Amino acid sequence: MPRKPAATPSLAAIDREAYIYFGAGAAVAWQLANPGVGRGVARHSRTLEEPLDRLRATMIYIYAVALGTDEDRRAIKRMVDRAHAPVRGPGYSAFDPDLQLWVAATLYRGALDMHALFVGPVPSDAAESLYRQAWAFGRTLQVRDDQWPADVAAFDRWWQERRAGLSVDPEVRDYFQAVLRGGRTPWFLRGALPLQRFVTRGLLPPDLRKAFGLDWNVRDERRWQRFRRWAPRLYWWLPAWLRHLPAQRLLADFRRQQLRAR
Repeated sequence: MPRKPAATPSLAAIDREAYIYFGAGAAVAWQLANPGVGRGVARHSRTLEEPLDRLRATMIYIYAVALGTDEDRRAIKRMVDRAHAPVRGPGYSAFDPDLQLWVAATLYRGALDMHALFVGPVPSDAAESLYRQAWAFGRTLQVRDDQWPADVAAFDRWWQERRAGLSVDPEVRDYFQAVLRGGRTPWFLRGALPLQRFVTRGLLPPDLRKAFGLDWNVRDERRWQRFRRWAPRLYWWLPAWLRHLPAQRLLADFRRQQLRAR
């Protein structure tokens, strides 16, 4: 049988694993369910027109923050600030620290969810350290460290309180459903979209599924339980170099891009 990693999980150890791609759609859904974030993304993002470019940019951001150096994080912050400058409108701004805290929090929660699916729950003795490491997401998004809840227990309470204020209006729902359909995804990747859509629906709680107009039935639940049982087993058969290749390649590309820009 393949062996799962036995070391205490860190943000870098989780986010270098290719399994995090399975969580991309669910992370977007959680972000869009915040009304301010949802309106900003639905009205300004070019994900539907340039899905691969947007995925690549998002993953470079995650890799630079979670795996990179301080120089990488400063560079990605400058890139994010430039991209976010025009994103503002009634009730939202990409420089709103409260909205950005929500985005950063979804990235932390997404890492926990994917670790739980492919490895197991984060051990209690590692939870606080992992949580503090995730504050790095906020530092590149106008969020101060003192804006984060003080510890994991406080974060969990904050998360539940914020969940009560989530809502999805028709504009955002339609946008997310279009994202799940793939937009202008190249033909050679369209075969992967049904699995990605299914995993996204499976990762979301029932209330969020309903808010986005996503179906779920008994047959889906049976398929989801099979996926949860078999996907981790198959994943850990892959060699480490292959599992970590996307992170290594994209982070290397990002660093070469920064060198050329100097």
